[in-house]
Amino acid sequence: MYFLYADESGDVGMSGSPCRYFCLSGFVIHELSWHDTLENIINFRGRLRSQYGLKLREEIHAAEFMHKPGNLSRIPKSVRLRILRDTIDFQAGLNGVSIINVLVDKSKRRADEDIFGIAWTTLIQRFHNTLSKKNFPGPKNSTDYGLLVVDRTEEVKLRALSRRMRRYNPVPKAFGTGAFAIPISTLVEDSVHRDSAHSYFIQLADVNAYFLKQRYDACKYVKKKGAKNYFSRLGSALCTVACNKHPEGIVER
Repeated sequence: MYFLYADESGDVGMSGSPCRYFCLSGFVIHELSWHDTLENIINFRGRLRSQYGLKLREEIHAAEFMHKPGNLSRIPKSVRLRILRDTIDFQAGLNGVSIINVLVDKSKRRADEDIFGIAWTTLIQRFHNTLSKKNFPGPKNSTDYGLLVVDRTEEVKLRALSRRMRRYNPVPKAFGTGAFAIPISTLVEDSVHRDSAHSYFIQLADVNAYFLKQRYDACKYVKKKGAKNYFSRLGSALCTVACNKHPEGIVER
């Protein structure tokens, strides 16, 4: 089984929203690599504690980490940005990890479109496609399925969406008109909703989603510090097969 830990950056609002982009990032790991990867993350967090004073129980929630740090204001802002950079670089060095990324440009969508639905449908489809074609790295079982583990989001809406996709998932044809009916057969159970404060894996996905958004629409501080392209430092961990049209596999909608 593959676990997809997902988190968002930006918002889905179409009217009065300060964000042009809504981003999703999914950290994918196989069950047979889960324990080793968790140990690597715990060791990495130990290094952050020793080097920067970030406690193991303290959450890395990138947007708040940078802009509303609360008690973490004891760590200088430049150092907090360095921690996020180190978190990106740490993931780039992991084995058997794949990171799927979806970006919705709301300026290109109609005012009545469901941005949440577009983004999550795309992420689930790409997870299913990559899994069913056995294109994820790392160990494999003869037959593998997938489970979504997500930060607290619109639980009822996401549950309804994933259940519908198991039975009805039209995919537009690349040429001509019409669509193929490709039910999502690899996804098991409803998505599991976790508080990111209690999941190191979701915290990694959060950092990735944050820098995906910064790549397209960087805040002043990130621009000033030359951190706009930190997302690209994920390197070989990026799931480039998710979108052959983009060099980093970002699925743009």
